[in-house]
Amino acid sequence: MSEFQTLNTDSERERQQSESSDTEYDPQFKPIISLPEVEISTNEENEIELLNIRAKLYRYDTSEPSGEWKERGTGELKLLQHKETHTVRVVMRRDKTLKVCANHFITPWMVLKPSKGSDKAFVYTVMVDFADEKPTSECLAIKFGTVDNANLFKEKFEEAKKIVETQCELYNSQNNQESEENNSSLVNSADESKNNESDEKECADLTKQIGELDVKNKEEK
Repeated sequence: MSEFQTLNTDSERERQQSESSDTEYDPQFKPIISLPEVEISTNEENEIELLNIRAKLYRYDTSEPSGEWKERGTGELKLLQHKETHTVRVVMRRDKTLKVCANHFITPWMVLKPSKGSDKAFVYTVMVDFADEKPTSECLAIKFGTVDNANLFKEKFEEAKKIVETQCELYNSQNNQESEENNSSLVNSADESKNNESDEKECADLTKQIGELDVKNKEEK
């Protein structure tokens, strides 16, 4: 047998052994440690998604003497309405890492201002933002890929303000309290006006009586 034939025979035998081992044996390896499945909460389970749109977020850094805009992240921005309290918050997470770069509530007095030089961006101020480890007041700028997306965000933002103002108990109680204070003030003003009218009438009656007495006295004299 030639050397070439011997090599072919050996390779054929190895191939057959390999195929035999693959078909006959099916090893199973049990895990050494069994890890239970863990559900990760996003804290969004009790909220309704009003808007989900891509955007780029900036914050105005006042730590520098001159102040400058710094990019905070790019990713999905959501407007979320709580099912029970009806509060609405802005939540934005960075791409890939999913780290939160914006997390703040919308209030009825927040104002979206158009960014100078762009019809696809807005600037607004947040009293308390919870994106970092501690709550901070921020001046934020948000930019969208198209004008339509920017207009859609503005429309939903204004709708969220109305929802908060009309349905959120926190702001309703404040409005009711202010309304009660105004009504009370009006009632007090009305009472004071009535008292003043009564005093004026009483004073006029006394003046008339005094005048009549003076005339009577003159006639008697």
